[in-house]
Amino acid sequence: MILLTGGAGLIGSAILWKLNELGRSDVVVVDHLATGEKWQNLRALQFQDYFEKDEFRELLLAGKFEGKFDEILHLGACSDTTQIDASYLAGNNFAYGKLLAEYTVRNGARMVYASSAATYGDGENGFDDNEDTIFQLRPLNKYGYSKQIFDEWLKLRGWMGTRLDSGASFVGVKYSNVFGPNEYHKANMRSMVLRSFEQITAGGKVALFKSYRPEYADGEQVRDFLYVKDAADMTLFFLGDGAGVAGLFNIGYGSVRSWNDLARAAFAALGRPVHIEYIEMPETLKSRYQYYTCLNMEKLRKAGYTRHLTNLEDAVKDYASYFVRNGHLGD
Repeated sequence: MILLTGGAGLIGSAILWKLNELGRSDVVVVDHLATGEKWQNLRALQFQDYFEKDEFRELLLAGKFEGKFDEILHLGACSDTTQIDASYLAGNNFAYGKLLAEYTVRNGARMVYASSAATYGDGENGFDDNEDTIFQLRPLNKYGYSKQIFDEWLKLRGWMGTRLDSGASFVGVKYSNVFGPNEYHKANMRSMVLRSFEQITAGGKVALFKSYRPEYADGEQVRDFLYVKDAADMTLFFLGDGAGVAGLFNIGYGSVRSWNDLARAAFAALGRPVHIEYIEMPETLKSRYQYYTCLNMEKLRKAGYTRHLTNLEDAVKDYASYFVRNGHLGD
């Protein structure tokens, strides 16, 4: 049985969709649906049971699930990089992860959990998924730190990078700039791809931040963009052909594209002329803004992941087909 936390989210629902495609519905989903529209991300998918995150936590603490899950995909977290409540992040992201890790060890399970590329901070110490250098990383925001301290917690206990005597093992996946269908609920954390679709259909133009570094022209800041369908497939690799590996792994495309490239791809996907406007960056963001992120994907490839990844233009075009009909993944 698979436990999937964050199963109604962007990556979680894509993983559940792929599991269904593989003929698997032996999944217990945990999330927090609240009053928004995130429930729609689950409506076309099959799973055994659903629990709200607080209810599930209490049942887990009461020992109601001992021996039930042999595979855990822990993607549930607050992923808002602008969240200012560090105490909330410590409880929701760090403490919840510890609870599931302890369950994993007791039950000899396999736990694949969402770390984050936000742990790399400004990239001063590189973008390498090396467990031996994680204590050198300096995240730029509280969200990134909440992910970093969980990685460090596992490392300090000797639970990272090896299979334990109980049979338990852990994989931390560091996602980078994932976009795609089923992110409509993410409010200010929606990807720039979705924001571009919205801006183009509303006003015919896309607004991008100006650059404040001479080595980068406006809109030429770069990111490692990854389509959610590829992110889901790469994650499930660790329950399949990659079930024998453990440790931290980057989940990205492995090369960079600019915000201008992304905007142009969005205009092309919607059949509109390119009209990009460069706007001032908020003062509060200037000191924390990343001009370059690119994940080193060598480790995942060496672990045996060989599938071709979707390039930016093809991914944006595929995503646009969902956006135009306002559909949901798996419908």
